[in-house]
Amino acid sequence: MAVIKPFKGVRPPKEFVEQVECRPYDVLNSEEAREEAQGNEKSLYRIIKPEIDFPEGTSEYDPRVYEKAAENFKMFQDKGWLVQDEQEQYYIYAQIMDGKTQYGLVVGAYVDDYMNGVIKKHELTRRDKEEDRMKHVRVNDANIEPVFFAYPDNPTLDALIKKYAATEPVYDFIAPIDGFGHKFWTISDAADIALVTEEFAKMPALYIADGHHRSAAAALVGAEKQKQNPNHKGDEEYNYFMAVCFQASELTILDYNRVVKDLNGMSSEEFLVALNKNFIVEKKGAEAYKPAKLHEFSLYLDGEWYALTAKEGTYDNNDPIGVLDVDISSRLILDELLDIKDLRSSKRIDFVGGLRGLAELKKRVDSGEMRAALALYPVSMQQIMDIADSGNIMPPKATWFEPKLRSGLVIHKLS
Repeated sequence: MAVIKPFKGVRPPKEFVEQVECRPYDVLNSEEAREEAQGNEKSLYRIIKPEIDFPEGTSEYDPRVYEKAAENFKMFQDKGWLVQDEQEQYYIYAQIMDGKTQYGLVVGAYVDDYMNGVIKKHELTRRDKEEDRMKHVRVNDANIEPVFFAYPDNPTLDALIKKYAATEPVYDFIAPIDGFGHKFWTISDAADIALVTEEFAKMPALYIADGHHRSAAAALVGAEKQKQNPNHKGDEEYNYFMAVCFQASELTILDYNRVVKDLNGMSSEEFLVALNKNFIVEKKGAEAYKPAKLHEFSLYLDGEWYALTAKEGTYDNNDPIGVLDVDISSRLILDELLDIKDLRSSKRIDFVGGLRGLAELKKRVDSGEMRAALALYPVSMQQIMDIADSGNIMPPKATWFEPKLRSGLVIHKLS
């Protein structure tokens, strides 16, 4: 059963929140962060992307950069741009995209739940990426950015969230660039805090939706601190890390599409003929065509769109991995026809998040940078949960969650 706890969040005063908050560290590069933070000394990028305070070209992995993160975190607190709440509480974080609102509960998730599989993952992590975030957690002694969890739908928590959503939020702003709305409430009532804790204790599992490397790093640092403390009791703050937990049915997962540099020596005509072995191929014309259902794909090639429908027998409905469109396309198109074996390392393929739309696929092919594009139907949260429950791992680049969590609304200190 899932163990969570409230915590004393470190947050910007209301008048500073829009200067402090920013996009998460891993959705932009150093140059973009430097540009977004220009002229704003309060930007959280100075803690999560502190290389922007060094000359251009400074590696984000330079030891001085991690030290600068801790220095800036202390400075933000000294200047009152970040202030710790006086009591332990939970928080509600709402995101509004295209008229749809999803509500997350910000909690302290239990390190041991990550280690023993109550917090379930669906992606592999890379040790170098884990180590980078572990250094960041260690040097700050805090989870500066949250991870993104899903939980099974819960009517009791849904009713509690709706009660708070009807009140004035602590923060309420529209984020620059993407134009998505963000709202934030505190849950300080003792009875409501107890209710949240009790309802999570009934859940057999929580699911990492986005942020596998941050989750691994946060949990591993917590486990390190357990071993390093000769007086470890189990109730220390480092036994928990910050997560925003959303009801599974509320989450929006967008398509995660592919663009390829070549057709493995085939002409366009030969490639289309080869596709007929495993797909029903229909030419759709010059107007962008989006897949309408599972096992249907869109191909953009030579200025034309095609619908590709996987033939019966090319996938197994009883296999939680084999039934996924990302697996079907990887096996039958990328591997079998284009000889792209490893999606993590191949230089012949790139990936485009669905928020950029089919226009981005067309643009990259029409420019000559890429030879063809493949659009996929989005994975469902139920599929992700089924895969996590079965102990399997999703194929690479399978999910794109939107909107992304904003960083800087609340921070969790480990001591």
